[in-house]
Amino acid sequence: MFEPKYQVTNGLLENIKRIVSITTELNLRSYPEVVLVRYEARARQISSHTSTSIEGNVLPLTEVKRILKSAPENLRESEREVVNYNDTLLWLDEKLKKGSVDISLDLIKDIQFRVMKGILPEGKIGQFRREPVQLMDPRSGGIVYLPPDAKDIEPLLDNMIDFVRVAKKEVDPAIIAGLTHKQFVIIHPFIDGNGRTARLLSKILLANMGIDTFKLFSFENYYNKNVTKYFLKVGVFGDYYEKREFIDFTEWLTYFTEGIVDELLRVKGELEKETVSPDSILPEQLQKMVTYIEKNGFINDAIYAGLTKRSKASRTIDFKKLTDKGLIKRVGKGKNTFYRF
Repeated sequence: MFEPKYQVTNGLLENIKRIVSITTELNLRSYPEVVLVRYEARARQISSHTSTSIEGNVLPLTEVKRILKSAPENLRESEREVVNYNDTLLWLDEKLKKGSVDISLDLIKDIQFRVMKGILPEGKIGQFRREPVQLMDPRSGGIVYLPPDAKDIEPLLDNMIDFVRVAKKEVDPAIIAGLTHKQFVIIHPFIDGNGRTARLLSKILLANMGIDTFKLFSFENYYNKNVTKYFLKVGVFGDYYEKREFIDFTEWLTYFTEGIVDELLRVKGELEKETVSPDSILPEQLQKMVTYIEKNGFINDAIYAGLTKRSKASRTIDFKKLTDKGLIKRVGKGKNTFYRF
């Protein structure tokens, strides 16, 4: 199985805590449907622009918005790239609405097919490369990375998928998404479209594991602010077979989670300016519950009773309200029952 080397440093732990705190706060609030629809469309525009821009697409955001609003009949390659990415986001959103989406070889192939259709020849989309590739430095023209041989692609991806399945039980979702992102780039399974596919896989993993703001934020936006830094953090330099035993994911994970925090803060700031529904403000007693869980990791009925002095019936309703929303989870039974995010 894929066994990545990394350390949960203080910086990484702080980023994860902030992600949990911000997403919980956002998910606890209610916004008018018209606001959410507008933000979802804006997030897709930004993601389609930035994720393709990272790969060299020169279209400005204003042009991307125009194309996605009314795509011309005959698309240029740069226009096709952003339309494909937007369509793939919509397709993934529909899949996620039906339930959890499991990462698989078929899903990986399907994503690459959708983002690269009409851009690569038929034989190069929706299937793993059969030939060796060399990643070049565009400035010097020299070779910077030699990915794994074609024969090792499926075994490496299978190991990565097995890791995701097992890690879901005990590893933070942001860490799993970050590890998968970098490992996918390292494997480089396709002739082209690897970066876009990796970023979309990260989105799926984050959405699958409880970050319900999937449709509202675009973590690709952070990478596009400094593309050179992104490539330096996510990439490996040299021959894969010589470097694989020494690859450490710690620095990348810190950068990856910084990107999520940065984008969540942007979205949170913009949403706070919107007009919200009357019930969007979290009642004082529920805010106390959330604050306690943020600080201590859990809460039970006895602790909540001491915090709020509410009746047993009222406390039961409070726990049920946040449980039904999927914001907290009940663990244990009877006197041993407690709640956590």
